[in-house]
Amino acid sequence: MKKKSYCVAIAGATGVVGKELLKTLEERNFPVGELRLLASERSAGQKLEFKGADVLVRLLEDETFKGVDIGLFSPGASVSAIYAPRAAKAGCIVIDNTSEFRMDPLVPLVVPEVNPQAIAEYTKKNIIANPNCSTIQMVVALKPIHDKFRIKRIVVSTYQSVSGAGKEAMEELSEQIKALFNMREPEVNVLPQRIAFNCIPQIDSFLDNGYTKEEMKMVNETQKIFGDPSVKVTATTVRVPVFVGHSESVNIETELPITPEEVRRILKKAPGVTVADDPKKGVYATPADVATLDDTFVSRIRKDDTVPNGINMWIVADNLRKGAALNAVQIAEILVRDYI
Repeated sequence: MKKKSYCVAIAGATGVVGKELLKTLEERNFPVGELRLLASERSAGQKLEFKGADVLVRLLEDETFKGVDIGLFSPGASVSAIYAPRAAKAGCIVIDNTSEFRMDPLVPLVVPEVNPQAIAEYTKKNIIANPNCSTIQMVVALKPIHDKFRIKRIVVSTYQSVSGAGKEAMEELSEQIKALFNMREPEVNVLPQRIAFNCIPQIDSFLDNGYTKEEMKMVNETQKIFGDPSVKVTATTVRVPVFVGHSESVNIETELPITPEEVRRILKKAPGVTVADDPKKGVYATPADVATLDDTFVSRIRKDDTVPNGINMWIVADNLRKGAALNAVQIAEILVRDYI
């Protein structure tokens, strides 16, 4: 007999994604019977509000997963590496927001609007991976185009907000702005260089091929989600002084002839996508426009005249919502609807 409610745990509950997960569960009225908020020793003992009641944040440890149906994880990759398998072994289905399991061939990497059928593979390890925030918003917009016109190559440059690096990075941007306005030298502790009034062409560490880990995540994750390693992807990821909201300049080349009008028509029908594209009226999406919104917004759709079948576009989404918390909760919704 199907359950009416579920025991849900949030690991990393006091982080920016953890708090967004809590907010999203409430807003979408997910059937939470019991809620366990889990965090490190530094944060345990705090209280967070859920549906008008204060919930105590408990220490993340093995015993906290007994009886848990679904675990929403965002505690950092190194912590997920330890506790996600332990939670899964205890019978908890883990939806992990970190990079730890994304490329594990036994772990499905899921964007519900793109490959919901992959959720069925969760039984192999009792773990489902949430993709990188920048990958999520890109594939939501591109998969409907790929299905119709077959994308051969993707060139993407990202403009990623500091919230993607956590609350410490958000605080660092705020403090650096204050310092500069007060004629003081800003401190740099979290991000590689000063972020206030600056752009940093490095997200995560550099690899031997000259790309960063973040850039290669977009390459490898897109191919896995599409189920098509023939799609060529090259990425440049940049941190910008925006608090919330990731933007992407995306160029695609397709096998079949394609027009901007056809792209608009397809995307207007695509789940989770809003087309905001009327240049003559100054209509296009910015991070400030999409903050707190669920959809991925696509603007500046235009032909690339340098290749036979090329399209340029601008893709924007709230990285804490669709790029993390919402995507995870959508996966959980499909789990309880179809699988558990």
